Amino acid sequence: MIGEVTGIRKIRMLYLQLLYRCNFECLHCFHGKRLQHADAFSAEQAVSLLTLMREQYGTEAVTLLGGEPFVYRDLAQVVRYAKEELGQRVEICTNGYRIERRLTEIAPHLDLLRVSLEGVGSTNDRIRRFGSYQAALSALDLARELGVTTGATMTVTSRNIDEVLPLARILQTFGVQQLKLHHLRAVGNAADHPELLVTDPAAYSRLREELRTAELSIEVVVDEDLSEHGAPEICAPAAGPGEIERIEADPRGALTMSCNAVGKDSHAFWYEKSANRIVHRPSATDELTLGVPAVVYARA
Repeated sequence: MIGEVTGIRKIRMLYLQLLYRCNFECLHCFHGKRLQHADAFSAEQAVSLLTLMREQYGTEAVTLLGGEPFVYRDLAQVVRYAKEELGQRVEICTNGYRIERRLTEIAPHLDLLRVSLEGVGSTNDRIRRFGSYQAALSALDLARELGVTTGATMTVTSRNIDEVLPLARILQTFGVQQLKLHHLRAVGNAADHPELLVTDPAAYSRLREELRTAELSIEVVVDEDLSEHGAPEICAPAAGPGEIERIEADPRGALTMSCNAVGKDSHAFWYEKSANRIVHRPSATDELTLGVPAVVYARA
């Protein structure tokens, strides 16, 4: 259905939000009140969507997230199916809080563990949860022992923009290969915390210059909205004609192609779990009608 409507025939990665439930309530979380909702994929539904995306769109990789994916009961089953049955690259995005036992269980099937951090020490803990900083570092340390490649994500806010470089240097010591920086979008919990928004866009230019001259061994990837004049109004696609880099499925089955539309109920497509099919549900505010541009990431 996506191909018939858009001409897209290839989708490289599925971002699969397994559930809304989380053990954190981060100040900037785009889910907002939905963190309390019970919507989730069953293991059978998750496997069916993975298979459908592989067969119809040649999807090569999956990123499992939530909510918090490590509180999802059937995580190991989904990870093993994606890796062993579909031969996909499997990534997990997690808060890294008390995941040691389950991480050890799935490590042989995991290509990348990406841990979310929002600064150093108390800066992170005030945004995420008390004790979460040390827990995240412990998870990264264990992943290194288990031979799992690691990355990190950080949403740049007024509270942590000055700690991007210090955090990058700390992550290097844990063998983290990449730090991915996101632009804060005022949806979900972030809409209730406008104080987190960076009001001086020149601060992004200063940050990028610091990163450019820092001689880091860790790769830093930056959302192009983190620039003084913002990203181009129409972003060039990262993939070739008829291809997109990713599509995101939320726990209800809503499918969103641009990160700019995630959290805004701007989806034009829906995965019907019971029928195992994708349907087109256009609206005046969907991402196709509004022409929402894709988010472009580039090396800092």
